[in-house]
Amino acid sequence: MTLSVTPYVKDGIELDQIMVEGIRVTGYHGVLATERETGQVFMADVVAHVSTRAAAGNDILAYTVNYSDIADRVAEVLAGDPADLLETVAASVARVVLEMEGVQCVDVAIHKPQAPLHVEFRDVVLRIRRDLRNGDLYADRRIGSSANIPNDPLGVPLLADPADQQPESATVAYLALGGNVGDVEPTLRAAVNDLNRIADIDVVGTSPLVRTDPVGGPEQPDFLNAVIEVSTTLSPRGLLAACQGIEMVHGRERGVANGPRTLDIDVISYGDEFFEADDLTVPHPRAHERGFVLIPWAYLAPDATLAGPHGGRIGDLANAVGHDGVDVVTNPWPAADAASSDTPAGP
Repeated sequence: MTLSVTPYVKDGIELDQIMVEGIRVTGYHGVLATERETGQVFMADVVAHVSTRAAAGNDILAYTVNYSDIADRVAEVLAGDPADLLETVAASVARVVLEMEGVQCVDVAIHKPQAPLHVEFRDVVLRIRRDLRNGDLYADRRIGSSANIPNDPLGVPLLADPADQQPESATVAYLALGGNVGDVEPTLRAAVNDLNRIADIDVVGTSPLVRTDPVGGPEQPDFLNAVIEVSTTLSPRGLLAACQGIEMVHGRERGVANGPRTLDIDVISYGDEFFEADDLTVPHPRAHERGFVLIPWAYLAPDATLAGPHGGRIGDLANAVGHDGVDVVTNPWPAADAASSDTPAGP
């Protein structure tokens, strides 16, 4: 009978379920010495909660979780180092599945049909649910900026971390938006409106919309990109979290590095701050070399400056990287009804 589990909802979105049932392996788990010596059959049912939108839309295996890999990892635990308790086995199975890219939550049922009971029975089953926040895992796969710097220890802020310092007054920050999956321009416009509706964020201006060639990753469609200026009283990490939440609402997937995406929102700069935290680097470490960031940014604010050793005046940095692979689509871009879209003529 098909395993039935309750849905798992993340950021308001009910995730899909990949089920692998009846994984059957001889293991040596148990308290009794005879169980350790002769072994017995253990079975596992596993449900991985993931989003399959990117895989379905592109028909690419790498964009989803491979159920063969799930089965292999679970079988290794069942046949691996002996444990006294089913609870230990189940927790170990949950952990190896949660470590797979794209898995947000996992349901595990461990069966021990040959358990040494004193009465006739059909099965002994232990069922657990774990997700990234209750599975004793550091969230190395936490959704973050495309700086791709891992290790946010379950989102617990460190008071000494500059990424958590709230400004004394509203600070100007620049965000880069992009996407190449689905109806991208309406998605970007909606994302800007979503940002502007957050109480501690005001969208001050938007750049032109530009079409750019993909940089790195698999073969994929061209991107539409823009840069927006915001005034915010959020900390840098708070601003990042707001961006991540909006990405999730619009179906952002991170199964493949530099792969296709419905929406990407990066914190490019935050005032004149210059720091590197576990999950956020300000300014963005590759902003100085990315034409799809610098060109629209220079249309929006050519006299703005990028902090750090690779920094300088944005107009000058844009001229240095050139316009190859970056074409203006709409100038000015009516990105948000509530946001000003007055932009300079260009870099």
